[in-house]
Formats: sequence, structure tokens, C-alpha cells
Amino acid sequence: MARIKYYYDTESCKYERVKVSKWDITLNLLGFLAVALMFGVGFNFLFNYYFDSPEEARLKDQNAKLEFYYEELNKEMVQMQEMLVLLQKRDDDVYRTIMEAEPIPLTIRNAGMGGAERYRDLMEAGLDNQEWVLEAYKKLDRLRKKVYIQSESYDEILTLAEGKVEMLASIPAIQPVANKELTRFASGFGVRMHPIYKVRKMHYGVDFTCPRGTPIYATGNGTVVRASRSNRNVGAGNQVQIDHGYGYRTHYFHMQDFIVKVGDEVKRGDLIGYVGSTGGSTAPHLHYEVLKDGKHQDPVRFFFQDLNDEEYEKVLEMAAIENQSLG
Repeated sequence: MARIKYYYDTESCKYERVKVSKWDITLNLLGFLAVALMFGVGFNFLFNYYFDSPEEARLKDQNAKLEFYYEELNKEMVQMQEMLVLLQKRDDDVYRTIMEAEPIPLTIRNAGMGGAERYRDLMEAGLDNQEWVLEAYKKLDRLRKKVYIQSESYDEILTLAEGKVEMLASIPAIQPVANKELTRFASGFGVRMHPIYKVRKMHYGVDFTCPRGTPIYATGNGTVVRASRSNRNVGAGNQVQIDHGYGYRTHYFHMQDFIVKVGDEVKRGDLIGYVGSTGGSTAPHLHYEVLKDGKHQDPVRFFFQDLNDEEYEKVLEMAAIENQSLG
């Protein structure tokens, strides 16, 4: 029941009943509704600010998962790109060099896949996070093009190889000592600290640290052109040199002993001697060199037959370390 309100009339000195018009009631009601609306809007804003609706929560969860999968996909593409770069380097520096084929220019390897027209449908789709999707498509297209070019290069190398079976058997293509775990690689090709003179000198081969008596193998078919002994504490010590033909030659220094003589024909993998520490050597090891047309080459580039891509990359990293040679 509505309360009846009174006011004191000073003229009549009586309490008179307050008369409320319909207009006053309407204004009061509108004022109440306005305040209620303001409180409602404010409460809704605060609630939505601190709490997600079920639909918003679902969309946020979905976006978080999409972002996670995008990052994982991006990591996979980066790893694939790194592996492809390694394959390209091996192709240019090893396979194409051996086959005397010109390296593929970077302008061709890095060629694009077309202009903006290629992605028009995607750009007009109005997707959320459209730039992520577009960038992923572009990366995949670039990767696809590079893989295609690399595949074509391997087809070309295979065609060249089919006509050079004898040459491929002659080219030094394995490590001269058993080194499956890659733990015997001591010093690489390049400027290194000389162990005796303690000055930086060009190191024309690679050193494999091995116990005395470790077997040494010919790295390609060829003819022994030198098998000499030296009792001096300087130089290459006991050594074997093999001429593989096609301009290739390999040297094996600081040997303890050898079982071949000048004129012997050897096959890749044949035993030719044993690791020692003769000549100017500071520890038992094999110093191994590869020459092409009389010029020293980095032997690591020729370990392509007994190393997979991951192992080859590991050897490249070890070879790049500028340390002290063993002699």
C-alpha cells in the first residue's frame, strides 16, 4: 500500500495531504528507470570486462590453439628451410663440383612464386589473423619452389653420374679411418695454430686423432704413387700418396706403418696402413689431404658417401673451429 505524504501549510496551520500529479509520477518513474539503466549498463560493462561470455571463452581458446599450431608449423618450416639450405650447399660444393657442373645461381634458387594475384582469394576471404595465414602460405610456396629446384638439380646430377661411374669410384668419398661416432675429428682445413712452432699456419688437411695401429683405408680407387718412410722428427713422417685419376690425389701422413708399395692398385675401402705419430707429430693421429689438379681441397667436402646430412653438418661445425693442429 502506497504511503500517504503530508506537508505543513503555514497559512492554514494544518497538515495538508500531498497531491501527486500523473506528470510527477511519470517523471519519477523515468528517473528511476534511467538510474536503473545506468547501473545495468555499468554492471554489464564491468562483468564483461572481467568475465568472458561462453562464446568469447570458446573463441579465445580456439585462437590460442590456432596460435600454438601456427607457431609449431612455423618452427617446422624453419627447420625444413635450414635442412634445405644444407642440401643446397652440399649440392653446389660437393656434387656439382665433382661433376664439374656450374652451381645453381641464388637468383634461381630464391625465385618467387608469382605476385599478389596468387593470394587474392585469401586476402578477400576476410579471415581473422589473415596476415598469419598469408605469411604461412608465402613461406610454403617459397619452400615448395626451392625443393622443386633442388629436385631438378639432383635429377641433373644423377644423369651426369650415370656417365661417370668409373670417376665416381675413384674420387675420394669416405673418411680414411672408421669414425661412425664422429669422435675422431681433431682439426680441420684452414689456418690453425702449429703444435710445434706455435704460430698460425695453413693446415692443408684434416687430423683424425686415433690410437696407434688404427687401420687407415684408401678413400677412392687409385694407384699408389708414394710409400715412403722417415725417421726424422719433422715433416710428414711415414706416408702414402694415392693418385685417383681425374685430377684427384690423396695424402696420408704420420703413419706408423703401411702395407702398400708404389704401383699398387687400390680400391676404395682397402687397408693401406696404420695410424702412428711419425715425423712432426705431437700425438698419434692421421693427417689426411685431398688435392684436385694440384690444389689442396677441404677434405670434409669429400666425406659424402659415409655421412648423412645431419652428420655432415656436424662435421662442418667441428671443422670450422679454429684450434691447434696435431702436426
